[in-house]
Amino acid sequence: MLDYDKEAGAYDASRGGEARAGAATDAVLGLIPDRPGRPGHLLDLACGTGIVTRRLAAARPALRVTGADRAPGMARMAAARLPGAVALADGRRLPFRDGTFDAVATVWLLHLIADPSEVRAIVAECARVLRPGGVYVTTVDKAAAHDVGSDIDAVLAARPRRPAPDATGHVTAHAAAHGLLPAGQAVFTGLGQGRSPRSTIADLRRGWFTMLRPGDPRVEEFAERLAALPDQDRRRPDPRFAVRAFRKPPTA
Repeated sequence: MLDYDKEAGAYDASRGGEARAGAATDAVLGLIPDRPGRPGHLLDLACGTGIVTRRLAAARPALRVTGADRAPGMARMAAARLPGAVALADGRRLPFRDGTFDAVATVWLLHLIADPSEVRAIVAECARVLRPGGVYVTTVDKAAAHDVGSDIDAVLAARPRRPAPDATGHVTAHAAAHGLLPAGQAVFTGLGQGRSPRSTIADLRRGWFTMLRPGDPRVEEFAERLAALPDQDRRRPDPRFAVRAFRKPPTA
């Protein structure tokens, strides 16, 4: 996994910036009911730099939004964007009481967790801190979203892959185990995240592909094949990210 303290300063620029954050915000809020007269409280878990968290708060001014992240560097950046509304917290053991939130969002979190038991623990905590009738919204199948059928994908097809911890079926099963029922889905475009051959080579050498660590001889084998592709700086299509919502029954 990347060192997110070190990545914090350059994170937004390397992940599509405000355009991608806006698309993610719209998708998340589209799955959370807007109830006039009952603004509610939303937890943005693994909020990172707060680029989405800030937009969630701005889009619904009456909604109380809290961000949480376990990387101090990320949490500091988020706190600068939402002073007094960001906590340093581990998603496996949230420092909030049962039923605190009307909604919980985990955008680009579950795919990072290698241990299936930790994925289950995070979903369990999200369910615990939800109020009855609340909604849990999460991205799923992130790695698959980057396979857009391009020539880059054809080169990378043979790379080793780990099982997707955020596979829709797994996440749905974890949610059901804690009383959360499917409540909707959405997709959004990862604007500015289309891969070019040259940028993909750089990502390979940085270790962004989790099963190909720096120094692995296969990295340079893939890099050589990518370097032979045409239009080295032309970005291929942007990924399309999937989002799922799960509701805690009102009688829970």
